[in-house]
Amino acid sequence: MNKNNYAVIMAGGIGSRFWPISQATLPKQFLDILGVGETLMQQTFNRLQRVCPSENILIVTNRKYKTLCLEQLPGVIEANILCEPAMRNTAPCVAYAAFKIQSMNENANMIIAASDHMILKEDEFVRVVNDSLKVVANNDILLTLGINPSRPETGYGYIQFTSEQLNDHQKIMRVKTFTEKPDQELALNFLDSGDFLWNSGIFVWSAKSITLAYRKQLRDMYDIFEEGKQFYNTDKETEFIDRVFAGCKNISIDYGIMEKSDNVYVYPADFGWSDLGTWGSLYTHLTLDDNRNAVQGSNVLLYDSSDNIIKVPDDKIVVMHGMNGYIVVENQGILLVCRKENEQQIKQFVVDVKKQQKLN
Repeated sequence: MNKNNYAVIMAGGIGSRFWPISQATLPKQFLDILGVGETLMQQTFNRLQRVCPSENILIVTNRKYKTLCLEQLPGVIEANILCEPAMRNTAPCVAYAAFKIQSMNENANMIIAASDHMILKEDEFVRVVNDSLKVVANNDILLTLGINPSRPETGYGYIQFTSEQLNDHQKIMRVKTFTEKPDQELALNFLDSGDFLWNSGIFVWSAKSITLAYRKQLRDMYDIFEEGKQFYNTDKETEFIDRVFAGCKNISIDYGIMEKSDNVYVYPADFGWSDLGTWGSLYTHLTLDDNRNAVQGSNVLLYDSSDNIIKVPDDKIVVMHGMNGYIVVENQGILLVCRKENEQQIKQFVVDVKKQQKLN
């Protein structure tokens, strides 16, 4: 296994769209959402151990989740858990990891991946990532993995690619545009055009290429993390990060770097990817009964009900009659009943519940 290969797992989110199962104290990456006996974080870490040594896997997360990482990942090195003192989106998160890795290994290549995605075809994922790591080791490019779309999905961002290939790599194409989540009509147009891919949010690049990109596109952030070179991998690293991190601009790696750089390429792939961003996306990957209900709970009785997703504790008796297309979830004394088509409102429900709790 190539010791120049590293992986960075982004694990700082709170997964509010999976409320009330996912909460700030235990977000979805630390839960067995799929009911397979492993949390999403454990699946991600184990998957990445197939492309780089475990000692080369770094996790960037909120400080309050450090203990959870250590508990769930016995193979992780404690010094490789990078604790963000403040939430500042993905650009500062990636910069911290990239500069730290570069200080350890000037020849490092890395994959950046979220902690809470699902990948069904792991062998194909490993093949694509290994191929990508070899490419970025020899080319000054920023590479993203694009997913061949199978439907007009409105919940994902899209990447449009050109016909320009990277040297002799026939599969790797220059990126033309990044597009945010489209409406249904636009998503259909993207699917029909044949030159759009789903944006997986998985990136591959060398440490040299990404730090140079920060210097060009986010110079203030580059200067902040460049200053820390003398502190990375020393007992003064945490003190330095605590001092400077909150001063970083709150911006995503997509907007801050990828959309502005001129050396961005995409590798079209199909490895059974889903970002599991909503209850609706989870529903498509769960076992369904004859009436298309996805049920997790030992004492659920359904009558004239279909197309529901139900997740309740095993000791809770639930009887449903005449309900079609609902999300029914209970956790820690909180019961959510919401139409699947309105699940985008869940984030607002969380805000309202917090306000209500303060009043009480």
